[in-house]
This record gives sequence, C-alpha cells and structure tokens, in this order.
Amino acid sequence: MAPLKLAIVGGGPSAFYVASRLLSLLPQTSAHASSLKIHLYDRLWAPYGLVRYGVAPDHPEVKNCTHKFDTAATDPRLRFFGNVNIGTPSPIPTTLPLSLQSLLPYYTHVLFSTGCSVPILHPALPPSQFCVPALSLVHWYSQHPSAPRPPPDLSRIRHVTLIGQGNVSLDVARMLLTPPAHLAQHDVPAPVLAALRASAVEHVSIVGRRGPLQAAFTTKELREMMNLPDASMAPLDSAHLAAAQTNGGAALTRQQARTLQLLQKGSKNPPGSTRKTWSLDSFRAPTGLVTPPSGPSPSARAQLTLAHTALDPAQRAVPTGETSTLATDLVVTSLGHRAEPSLPWYDPALARLRTLRGRVLGADGRVVRNVYASGWAAMGARGVLASTMLDAYAVADTILRDHFPQFGPASASTSPEEEEGSTTVGGELERAADLGAAVDAVEVLPRGEDVDFEAVPPEVDAGLREGRVTEFEDWKAIDAEEIRRGQAAGKERERFVSWDEAREFLAKVRT
Repeated sequence: MAPLKLAIVGGGPSAFYVASRLLSLLPQTSAHASSLKIHLYDRLWAPYGLVRYGVAPDHPEVKNCTHKFDTAATDPRLRFFGNVNIGTPSPIPTTLPLSLQSLLPYYTHVLFSTGCSVPILHPALPPSQFCVPALSLVHWYSQHPSAPRPPPDLSRIRHVTLIGQGNVSLDVARMLLTPPAHLAQHDVPAPVLAALRASAVEHVSIVGRRGPLQAAFTTKELREMMNLPDASMAPLDSAHLAAAQTNGGAALTRQQARTLQLLQKGSKNPPGSTRKTWSLDSFRAPTGLVTPPSGPSPSARAQLTLAHTALDPAQRAVPTGETSTLATDLVVTSLGHRAEPSLPWYDPALARLRTLRGRVLGADGRVVRNVYASGWAAMGARGVLASTMLDAYAVADTILRDHFPQFGPASASTSPEEEEGSTTVGGELERAADLGAAVDAVEVLPRGEDVDFEAVPPEVDAGLREGRVTEFEDWKAIDAEEIRRGQAAGKERERFVSWDEAREFLAKVRT
C-alpha cells in the first residue's frame, strides 16, 4: 500500500480531530498501520489552539476534548512540532520560520487547519487606545504567545462597549464583570488576575444591529450572564422586548423561545441592586467614534454614535433615520474573524481557503491534488467544537478514500464517533471520491516513492537540536508543571506566560 505521509499545518482542535480520526481508521493493529505518518506543525509552542488560547477560563469543561488529543499524540505515527511558523508572516518573533516550499518535498499530503486568526474590524471604528478588537483581550487573558500589546488600563475604565452580540462578546463581558475571586480558581494567569482586581469597570454595553432574538450568542452564554454573582442586567428596552415577542410574525425557534424566556425573567440580581451592570443594546449600529485627545478617564470619554435600526421582512437590520450617542471609555469590536490572507489558496470573497468537501481548489477551480483544509480555515469562523469535530472527521475520511480508493472508512471498523452520528461514510464519501477522480487536478506534492517516510525538513531538525522547536513530550512536561503550580496556588493551573520562561524550563528538564 502506498504510504500516506501527512503534514498538518495548525495544531488546534480541527487538526487533532483529523489526526485522531485517521489513526483510529488505520489502527496500529491494522495491516495498513505502517502506511500512515502524521506530522503536526503549529506556530505556537503549545498545542490545542483555541482550546488553550480561546476558550474562556471559566469554561474548563470545554477543554475536556484534549484527553482525546492526548490519546492521539501517544500514537508513535504522530509527531508534533511546535513553535514552527509555515509560510505566512508570523506575529510571534520567536518562532522558527519555514517556507511552504521547504515543507512540501517531505510529504505526500498537506492539510491546512490554520483557523481564522485575523479579526474583522468595523470600517467606522479604527483601532486606537479607545477601540480594540475582542481578540486582543482574549489573547491578553489567555496569555497568547503572540505577546499582544498590553490591554487598556482597566483601572481608568468604567464603561466598556462591546460591538457584536456573539459568544465572544459575552465571554469578554463576563471576564470583566465576574469577581476576580471567582476567576482565581480557574486557568487565569496571575498578571491577568491582578489587572482584573484593579479594574474600575462598572458597566458593559453589548451592542447589536439586530434584535436580541437574532443575536449569535447561545442560550447557555446568556444564562451565565444572567447569573453573574455581582452584576445585574439593565432592563431591556420595552419596545425591543415587544418586538422580540412578536418576532416579525415569524414562529420562534426553540433557542429563540428560551432566549425570550430568559430576557423576560431578567437577571438573578434585580436592576439597581449591584454596583456592576450590563445591558443588551439591540437595534443599534455604530457609525463613528469621537475620541478625546487624552487617554480614558471619567472626564474624557469617547462618544460612540449609533444609528437606530429595525428588521425588514428578510430579518435584515435597516436604519430608521434616528441616531443616538453613547459615552464610553473603551469600545471592543467582536465582529468575527477571517483566515490569514497570505495563506496559499485564500479566497478574499470567502475570507477563508477555497475548498470543496475539504479539498483545496485553485483559483481556476481545479482540485489541488492531496492538499486539504479543515475547520475554520475551510468553513469560515463559525460553529462550535462539535461542528468542528464532524467537519474534521469528514475531511479525514476524504483523505483516506482519495489515497486508498480500494479502502474507505465504510469498510473500516466502526468508531465511537460514527455511532454518535457521524454521517461522513457511505454514499457521500463515494460521491466525494468520484469528484476527486473526475477533475483535472493540480500537482504540487511529490509522489509517495520520492518521499522519505521518516524525515523532516532540515530547518526543523536544526530547531529541535537548538531547543527552539517543541515536541509533544515537551508540552506534557510543561502541562504537568503548570498543573503543579496551579495546585500550589489553589487553582486549575498557573500557565507559563512566555516562550522564554517555557524554554528555560525545558532546558532544565531535557538535561
């Protein structure tokens, strides 16, 4: 059987789900086990991507998927190489740069699982000391290795306005409004806790251009906001609540009905009973921000202009002609993300890679043979971990069927995921295989017989010798040390906050 040597660019959940699926469909007891090799590259020195650096610290249960990833990483056919940046410009100066041209000769297949790492900005709200993307705050409270600029001085900020009503907005609002003593038990780095303890934030406005029932946040996230221990929700505008109840004459979905029930009930703490408050400011769209010459202070607030909107019959937000102004100390935009534009096969119209059923397409629409994409890099920044998992399994199935036409996941032993409802085997796989065989494909990778099954690019070899590139064993040593430090401090973990700190630790444990 021809070897399948796969390079996965990206080390987040989609990458690990694809790897796990491939390894389970060709188990080590299989006659074909030796035909598979997976090398997983990430620009970060720690694995798991958004699971480690995007999931809110007070949602530790969401990180349980890492147990599955750890199991995959124990398979000797998988190797993880961290702190390696492939192809695109890196925001992390300490990474090892590796061009895509240097990577390709060593692999028969390549999968891009690079996510969507570039925040979408609002055209009327340019970044400034008064306006930052939500991603910069998420990177701050998770201590992302990109070493973003320090957050605005929260000790000088009383009012924060979030633009966008998705889960990320609610995560940021919850972090700002939850008592630091409650956060201290979770994976919140000590410098972040110190800044939150000094915070003067009293109110968070969450602005959306449509109504509360059209908001992108989940019922679970809204319920958490309603149950904040030391904050209360400002009463929802009565006209907005009435509009939500009628929903333009359309029947309420199950989630909309639950959201409406929560809004009607209100927060656990009655309005006016707490120093900290928050509000859903629906049917508002920002049109500009006038900033004072000095930094944020109670006497020098920015003025955010808002156009009032209403829903048209197609549920789109349209301006009513009315406007208002909101005084605020900080505007945080949370409007979604796009893939890195410098990635090969990036489509600006889609804000992601150009794909069809996981296969990467060139600008002419032809399949790029043996090049794939999964997760947000292929789907765009949408969905939750469950949808990422299902997409990853489908892409893994396609990779196997494309490479081994005589062997498909449908003929492999049934996995637990298939029993849980994966629909990627059978007829859909047959159609995908037919599609791959029918098109005139572009060739960018070498033939299998021309690839050294064990080798890695020499730049990576050198990085391993220099201690600049991390492997999974390095991560497990760091992971154990973070947990040990956390236990000593009475919390989930105390994470390494810089590569320099992690590298110094690794230099000691490797000797």
